[in-house]
Amino acid sequence: MEKVAKSGDGFFLTPHIYTFRIPQVEGGSYVSIKVCWSQKLPYKDGQFCLTVPFSFPTYVIPVGKKIPKREKIQLNVNSGSGTELMIQCSSHPLKELSREVRKLSFVYEAEVPAWSTSDLDFAYTVTSSDLFGGVLLQSPALRDFDEREMFCLYLFPGNKQIRRVFRREVVFVVDISQSMQGLPIENVKNALLASLSKLNPQDSFNIITFNSESNLFSPTMVLATHGSILKATQWLSSNILTTDGGTNIMQPLKQAMKLLSDTSESIPLVFLITDGSVEDEREICNVVKGCLTSGGSVSPRIFTFGIGLYCNHYFLQMLAQIGRGHYDCTYNADNIELRMERLFTTASSVVLADITMNIPENLDSLELFPSRIPDLSFGSPLIMSGRYKGDFPDTIKVKGRLADMSTFIMDLKVQNAKDMSFDRILTRRQIDILTCHAWLSESKELEDKVAKISLQTSFPSEYTCLILLQTDSEKKVPEPMLLQEIFNKISLLKKGDSKTQKLVSLGCLGVGFGNLTATAKNIPPGANEPKSPEGAEILVNAATNCCSLVLDRCCCMCCIQTLSYMNNQCYIVLTQLCTALACCECINCCYELCECF
Repeated sequence: MEKVAKSGDGFFLTPHIYTFRIPQVEGGSYVSIKVCWSQKLPYKDGQFCLTVPFSFPTYVIPVGKKIPKREKIQLNVNSGSGTELMIQCSSHPLKELSREVRKLSFVYEAEVPAWSTSDLDFAYTVTSSDLFGGVLLQSPALRDFDEREMFCLYLFPGNKQIRRVFRREVVFVVDISQSMQGLPIENVKNALLASLSKLNPQDSFNIITFNSESNLFSPTMVLATHGSILKATQWLSSNILTTDGGTNIMQPLKQAMKLLSDTSESIPLVFLITDGSVEDEREICNVVKGCLTSGGSVSPRIFTFGIGLYCNHYFLQMLAQIGRGHYDCTYNADNIELRMERLFTTASSVVLADITMNIPENLDSLELFPSRIPDLSFGSPLIMSGRYKGDFPDTIKVKGRLADMSTFIMDLKVQNAKDMSFDRILTRRQIDILTCHAWLSESKELEDKVAKISLQTSFPSEYTCLILLQTDSEKKVPEPMLLQEIFNKISLLKKGDSKTQKLVSLGCLGVGFGNLTATAKNIPPGANEPKSPEGAEILVNAATNCCSLVLDRCCCMCCIQTLSYMNNQCYIVLTQLCTALACCECINCCYELCECF
């Protein structure tokens, strides 16, 4: 690493905008960029929803040269299940190319007068009126360092909500420390009240706010009547404003677990919302483990929600895994309400709880992600994955508990999945889960395992970094290289071989393990983050920190006038770009303009 050229140009301007500099691009060059990424498909009202960026603002369109405007989208859907797919909506006129039971293929291609200004939105359902599922098997890739077979188990709740959901007992544990004040705490409050309004009168709830101390809405659980929700609204309004900067998560979590210790015929839920890190996070995980193993007949489910970069997202994920719940986060205060309400929908619509699967006795080894099976709800299908060694049976028996306290048993058929890439589907979650366990156990062996998976699959991790390989400008960019070829180039670089292609480190793309210093200083989420590259910072400032259109235009023109050696084409481009940015609320594409002057 010490021999690889360092670069400050690889940077997240926002959680969804990444910028870096491509060195030594000569004027007149054609730059082709291929972007590969993976993303979760949100599941709402029985539909899988896909949104892909496909809008092109005017300020990123080249000036001066007329180029043909042809758009093309090719969309392939493989549900993995054995049931029929039904298309619910599409933002673009997709033409169906082929249709099978679990696979669909579409294409859209057209000459357009102007580039698209709308993203691609697509939604489909996997048709079934009741619970259904299956198990898919796949062999590892040829050069996979883990030679064990792979499997994926899925359970769907069905499209028609014909089964009852469990009665709910929920405790909201809300961070109200000084760093949360303002927009974050207001949005959390709105989301919390919206969640309370979705409870039935027979459900019960409580609220615990915390900073260095904790404060309970009620000493006992309260039925979710109209009157009690009104009192909770008034109580929240008077208790969320504080100048106390402390963050003590252990105490309110213990109080929440105690409130839910006698639950028997409902699903007890703990919702933890925070923007900070604390020193005793590993101890908290161990204490919660102890509470769950020694608790009542039904263990509380723990759902965690992180805000910003200063909280330890791996601690929150680990806590949710221990509590058989779910985790979500946002790095943007504007998205808090949407994401929190979506998480609460998942938590509050459980139809099958305490799920177990029979583990085949003839397997030599089995690794399950996550290790504790979450509940199945109308808000989210259940997806389990793992590695095994041995002979997998033809069926897997799954058992769970329904809302009427009866036992549900289903045999899941096992099939080979040769037409799906498990690496692309399951790796992101596998890396996150293993990173959580590596953090909790402080295991160097698990860290190395995560790094190997990251290098093999090109998924970012906390223990690897992204590099930019500068190829010979006279030659075509090579096909993706094997991992060993990259290592060989780095080895040559260490030996000082001047003929070796240049490697530029763009840094680690992980979110880190929280920031205790920022939490102690009560720095709000998003404040005091590392400075972006100078060129990109200029563009973002023009887009987001303008006082007025006139002032920004004057500022941009002053900047342009100082660059007397700029050619006319660059002048036109920069003028158009800066004028457009002055009117915009956000920037979708950033380029390092200074390199073209």
